[in-house]
Amino acid sequence: MGTCVLLIVLAWNVVRLWSTTAAVAMSVLAALLPPVAAFVGNQGALDRSAAPTVDEDSRDGEDDGEDDGSRA
Repeated sequence: MGTCVLLIVLAWNVVRLWSTTAAVAMSVLAALLPPVAAFVGNQGALDRSAAPTVDEDSRDGEDDGEDDGSRA
């Protein structure tokens, strides 16, 4: 967020004196940074929210009828 504020302040207080086009481009970049950062930052959360898959051989909570010898 600080980068966006810095881009806008520099664009309209310094860069616009030399190039209005560059100042507008910097402002557009500052406007696009937060949504892009949020999208990229949330990609990991989207990957982890997928429904878990269950293998036929290793289902939790079901007894296959075989004794594994772990109980006395």
